[in-house]
Amino acid sequence: MTLLDGKVTSQTIKDNIAGELQKYLSEGRRKPHLVAILVGNDGASQTYVASKQKNSQAIGFDSTVYNYDETITEEFLLDKINQINNDEAIDGLIVQLPLPKHISESKVTQAIKPEKDVDGFHDVNMGKLAKGDEDGFIPATPYGIVKILEAYDIQTSGKHCVVVGRSNIVGRPMSILMSANSKYGNCTVTLCHSRTANIEDFTKKADILIVALGKPEFITGDMIKPGAVVIDVGISRVEDPSKKSGFALKGDVHFESASEVSSAITPVPGGVGLMTIAGLLLNTFKSYKQYYLKQN
Repeated sequence: MTLLDGKVTSQTIKDNIAGELQKYLSEGRRKPHLVAILVGNDGASQTYVASKQKNSQAIGFDSTVYNYDETITEEFLLDKINQINNDEAIDGLIVQLPLPKHISESKVTQAIKPEKDVDGFHDVNMGKLAKGDEDGFIPATPYGIVKILEAYDIQTSGKHCVVVGRSNIVGRPMSILMSANSKYGNCTVTLCHSRTANIEDFTKKADILIVALGKPEFITGDMIKPGAVVIDVGISRVEDPSKKSGFALKGDVHFESASEVSSAITPVPGGVGLMTIAGLLLNTFKSYKQYYLKQN
């Protein structure tokens, strides 16, 4: 069984970006600049944003975080997004989800300029993804998953890929990427979700199983085809008195039983989460090269 190590793979990607960036900086170009907006004081969101900022700065990017109280108005947030859209010194913008209920996630997502939408959530980028237009930005988590398949040279062509979960952030774009006419696509794809009856009938037939359901340890070893490649996207905090923090991080797949039957599997933590950040950095660097460097 091969452990698909997100830590090692993401570090390789970051090293490659940092190395290429030095060439541009030596020519007197500015650094790529990633901006994140965080609304409220959700602990998990703060951790995610801090990690994104730390990783950005570690490879030579400028990184700015705006942290606003959850009482801000939708109008205030949209105005801030518009300011960033018009700032030519900023290459990428992410607004950390979820947002407070009085702010429309759809309005916010669509307000971000597609050229700076490095999370890949804007309708323009989702449309480009569906059409196979490589000018757009792939949502960061699916992008990271493709990169880990690439790093370990997981053969996908002609295989049956089952994606569990249909969110616009992971499940749907993942199903498009795995069916795309590309080196790490060309799968026959089945998309399962919360309303799929007898879901194990599908998961047991998967050569490649990608799980993004948000239910800790939902997929067990007896639901997996022997020799399958398992990509676990989920990460949940589960109470664990034995831990100093009082909780343990669990994926959507029961790792112990799944690792006994799979040929390759991502761990949680240390798998897809780190690759999501790598995907975000790749998108930001792509924006920097595609728009700033071409004009300067």
